[in-house]
Amino acid sequence: MSRYATIIIGDDGREVVSAIGLFEGVPQARVGRIEAVPAGVLIGMVRGGPVDAVDGFGFPQAGASGSIVGLVRARLKALPEAATFEAARRKPKAKPTRTGKRAKSRKKPKRKTAAKANTAEQPEMPAPAEIAE
Repeated sequence: MSRYATIIIGDDGREVVSAIGLFEGVPQARVGRIEAVPAGVLIGMVRGGPVDAVDGFGFPQAGASGSIVGLVRARLKALPEAATFEAARRKPKAKPTRTGKRAKSRKKPKRKTAAKANTAEQPEMPAPAEIAE
């Protein structure tokens, strides 16, 4: 059985092994980005990687290279907002403005106290004799 790997090109332009499979009857010619690889090549290895190299494939160096770090720092310094400490602070929220007139508060009517409620004049009831007449 032959061992084949799917090769993809990463964002940085390096060829990375993304999948490995064992197949029978696959043609020897390179089909797209699939190619035969020897035993020992693992997923994540890059072509020309220096760490644990196997037949031209190896893992990339750990960490970012100095040139990439320099490029990123230069790009960050070039941003106008990152120039000052004040730019990094949060902007205060604007207070909402009120439009129109405010509604007047309504006063509740005062309750009658028990003493005042009993003193109120009650209509006189006619006497029973007056009703009969």
